[in-house]
Formats: sequence, C-alpha cells, structure tokens
Amino acid sequence: MSRPRVVIVGAGFAGYRAARTLARLTRGRARVTLLNPTDYFLYLPLLPQVSAGILEARRVTVSLPGTLRGVRLVLGEADRVDLDGRTVRYTDPEGGTGSLAYDRLVLAVGSVNKLLPIPGVAEHAHGFRGLPEALYLRDHVTRQVELAAAADDPAERAARCTFVVVGAGYTGTEVAAQMQMLTDRLARRHLPGGARPRWMLLDVAPRVLPELDERLSRTADRVLRARGVDVRMGTSVKEATHDGVLLTDGDSVRSRTLVWCVGVRPDPLVEAVGQPLERGRLIVDPHLRVPGREDVFACGDAAAVPDLEHPGKFTPMTAQHAWRQGRVAGENVAASLGLGRRRRAYRHRDLGFVVDLGGVQAAANPFGIPLSGLPAGAVTRGYHLAAMPGNRVRVLADWLLEAVLPRQGVQLGLVRSWSVPLDTSSPELARVPGVPRGPASADPTDDTPTTTRPAPTERPATAPPAEPRQDTEPGGTRPRGEPAETQPGGEPAKNRQGGEHAMTKPGDEPAKSQPGGEPARNQPGGAPAANQPSGEPAKPHPGGEPAKNQPGGEPAKNQPGGEPARNQPGGEPAKNQPTREPPRPHPQPPAHPRPGHPSPGPVKRTDPHGPAERPDTPGPAEGDS
Repeated sequence: MSRPRVVIVGAGFAGYRAARTLARLTRGRARVTLLNPTDYFLYLPLLPQVSAGILEARRVTVSLPGTLRGVRLVLGEADRVDLDGRTVRYTDPEGGTGSLAYDRLVLAVGSVNKLLPIPGVAEHAHGFRGLPEALYLRDHVTRQVELAAAADDPAERAARCTFVVVGAGYTGTEVAAQMQMLTDRLARRHLPGGARPRWMLLDVAPRVLPELDERLSRTADRVLRARGVDVRMGTSVKEATHDGVLLTDGDSVRSRTLVWCVGVRPDPLVEAVGQPLERGRLIVDPHLRVPGREDVFACGDAAAVPDLEHPGKFTPMTAQHAWRQGRVAGENVAASLGLGRRRRAYRHRDLGFVVDLGGVQAAANPFGIPLSGLPAGAVTRGYHLAAMPGNRVRVLADWLLEAVLPRQGVQLGLVRSWSVPLDTSSPELARVPGVPRGPASADPTDDTPTTTRPAPTERPATAPPAEPRQDTEPGGTRPRGEPAETQPGGEPAKNRQGGEHAMTKPGDEPAKSQPGGEPARNQPGGAPAANQPSGEPAKPHPGGEPAKNQPGGEPAKNQPGGEPARNQPGGEPAKNQPTREPPRPHPQPPAHPRPGHPSPGPVKRTDPHGPAERPDTPGPAEGDS
C-alpha cells in the first residue's frame, strides 16, 4: 500500500510548524513534501536587528533540510492549485515549472506587503517582509549617511539624513527604534559638527502599537521620543516622490528613504484557489479545514480562522497565531490520515507580547505584567531565544559581541533597489532577471516534481559598454553614489572579463574566444588553436617546441638521418623532396589583447542566424508578530 502524500505550501511560521509536527507524528508513514521558494525558515521578529547590523542574516534563518528530518523540500513558488485534480503547480528558482500531486494539502503561504492607492508609494517605498528588504535597508541607510557626509549642499545633506517610516505597528516601531540607533552611531563617525539624522514614524492610528496593550504603547512612545524620533499619530503619506513625501497634514518632507510598514495582506495565491474569502483570507473551520474540501487545510496569514475566544471574530495575522495554528494543522492532517491523535479545534489565549526597542530598552507584558527597561529587554531576548527553532547559540553570541564591540557600519551592495519592489508577491526573494517559463509536463498522479526548463535565451557575443555613472540612476529612483549596474542583479556582464562566457547560440557552450573561456574551437578539426590564450604556445614562437629544422631541434624529417616527410598527399613520405615544414593553420588573434600588447583587431564571425538579442530590462512570511 502506497504512503499518503501531504504537500505543504509555504515554510513560514505556520508551514514550518505544520511540517515539523507531521514529520514527528507520521514517522515515515506519509510522504511529506514542503514547497517553498527558499531553503530556510525566516524568524521575522529579529529581522529589524539584521537591518541594524546587530545580527548577521544567517542567524535568523533556520535550514529546512537540516531541521525537518523526513520532510522532502522542493524549491519553488506555487502558481496554481487545482483542487479537483489534487495538484499544485509551481515555478522553480531557475524558471522551470513542475507539479506536485497530493492526498492532503496545507496552504500556509503567508502574507505580503499591504499596498494603498497613494501616488508614488509603489515606486519609491520599500517594504520589510523578507531578508532581501532588510539587507537593502541596511545598505541604503548606511549609504545615505556616507553620501550626506560628502555633500556640500546643506539641503541635500539634510534630505539624505531624513528617514520616514510609515506604520507604527509592531514592525514599524521596531524598525524605527533599531535603525535610529544605527544612524546615530554612523553620524558620530561620518557627519561633522555633531549633526543627527532625523527619523519620522507616521501612522493614522491614535497611538503607537495600536493592536497591543496601551501600557506597551506608552512605553514605546516614550522611548522613541526620548531618542529624538518624530512620532506623528493621525498622519500618513499623501504622495511620495524621489525627493521626499507630502504628508496628509500638509507638511512636505525632503527625504530619500521611505520604509513601508503599514501592515500585510494575504498572499495573492489565496485568491486563485477559488474558495470563499474573508478580507482576502481563505475561510476555514475551527479545525483549519476548508469547508467542502476534506483534503485541504489552511493556516497562518493565509487563513481566516475563527477566534473561539472572541466569537464572531477571526484570529489576527500575527506570528504567535501562525506558529500555533501550524501545530494544530499538522495534528489534524495526521488524524485525517489515521496516523495521529484525534483532531482538535484551534483555540489560543495570548500570554503576552514583547517589543524590542534597541539596546536595553524594550516593552513587554508577560502573563499580563507590564515591564519596561532592562527587565523587559531580558524577557524579550529570552522569549526570542526560546521561540527560535535553531541558531540559538549563534544569536546569543552576536548579542554578546554587540555589547562589547563597536558595530560594523559598512554597505555591501548585495541587494539593489530595483530587486526589492514594494509591489511583489515574493518578498522573501530578491527580484532577478526574467526567465521564460516552460509549460508544465507533470503527471498529476505522481508526487515526484517534474520540471520543464526553457531553452537559454539568446545573448549577443559582445556587450555594449557600461553607461557612465550619473547623479541618479535611470528613472531617478535610486540615489546617487550607488555603483553603476549594467546587468540586473549587479552580477558581472556575462561577456566581460571576470564574468561568465558569452553565448552565441541558444544552448551552445560559452563563446570560446572570450577571456576566461576555453581556447577558440574554430580551427580545423575543432582543436584549440595553438597560439590562442589558454592554449599551447605556437610551435615557431618562443616558449613553444623548437621547429624541427631549427638549431637545437630534431632533424627535419626529410633530411639525411631523419624520417621521411609525412605531409605529402596520400600520407606516404616523399623520399627526396626539399625540406619543408608542414603547413600550419593561420594563427587567430586573441579576442582581447593581453595587457601591454596592441590589439590586432576584432575577430570576425559569421552567424547564419544573425546576431542574438537580449533584453536589458530585468524581470520582478508570516504574520506581523
């Protein structure tokens, strides 16, 4: 009898917990497959500390293959769910498509940035839902302070040192608190005259942290204002531009940084399922099962779960609820397969919240007891260490080093502005150049991932020269001073020195005449030309073997004492022909001259299909705990 197939879509708080619970309960009696765009679980509550440079990025990522024994990981993003055919179609990181068949399905796709119809926000703001966005914000903020230090115009310096955060919920409050401390340290190192960066925290709500206890709100508000953060409640952004923002209270603020933390919305995949929704979330019963679909479960931010503690309401989109719903979903899936205990309804009572405000400052109310200052900071970090499913020792080590060593304020430039757009269905992934997707060729009766990969796109053998650096990047959406990019993602141009080899035909090997590639293969017989770069030295040149009839060489083949010459037609030696070297192919000049040698001119090629073309334009977590 074949084992039942369980597919879990998403590895956020809910999906990760569901997979771990199922692996423990089924003990190999079910084939559990986890579909996720990355190979890690991201612990979102500590993401602001990554942006602030306190924790390294890998500290908040937990390996899925390393911690989920007995669970098969498939890298990809779900595109479509066929409830009638019981299949999930996905796209892998390299553009191929595949399909997974299931007997039980758990939808835990999480949420993405919430957008509002405000002019300019989608173009000029950046969210804070994934690791790429956190890394980008750290580099961007560091760069703005460094550029401000080099600016002669006081107005430009002030604009670069003004940072606007929209949304005073859990994420926005922590981002403003942690990043304000980072920029203050950078300012002491770079800015003259003791100038301090300006941080603004905006929200239409009447107070900071409106969803939490009012005592936590007062503590956070007091700490932020004491550090100089401009907290404006009842205020939001009316319009955003490259040079600043216009606020709803009529104030115009010049700034190059707009961080969007107004909330989250369910992943767009939920709408494509075709089941009843509640404000974009998939409606489920208290057992986390989709009504009318006995084989489909949903949990986390993607599901509207009835709140049994507050009848008539649904549980909020927080990491606490997602983590606990994942466990219940795993138990109920196992029970539906006859491999676990009886199913149970989801019921949860909050035990308190913690908010890290940087340094020793925090706000917490464990078991309803309000705390602030150092005690709250100890409770907050203790809670995070206990809640993390891995990397506890490494996180603790980074915290200890942060307490005794100065923070490293450098920008690595690993994530560019265009690769982390606000309007994206995958905040956990940085945008990469578009890859054509081939049609799925999966057998819906098999749960083995099947992949159809597209043929490589055609690329020209030579690349246009890089554009000179400008004050602002194309479109004026990125600040001056970022490295000029000629290829999406900041990777080296594929046909330049240091990059990969250029391709001249679809599916062909790298162009053999490019630097760093193999010797050119356009010589007779397909062998490398003897005088090409990386090939053997040409025989008659210094460094090669001596010519057969030169002093110090072997005697010429048709000289007395030598063997007969073998270059006659038919392959038989001419016994008494005059001495003559075998004809050699005409040497090809190298594609790029070596340093110190003049260029012999370009190598001319003829492609029967014409020059290839390649477009230069790039293509495009759980609850807010």
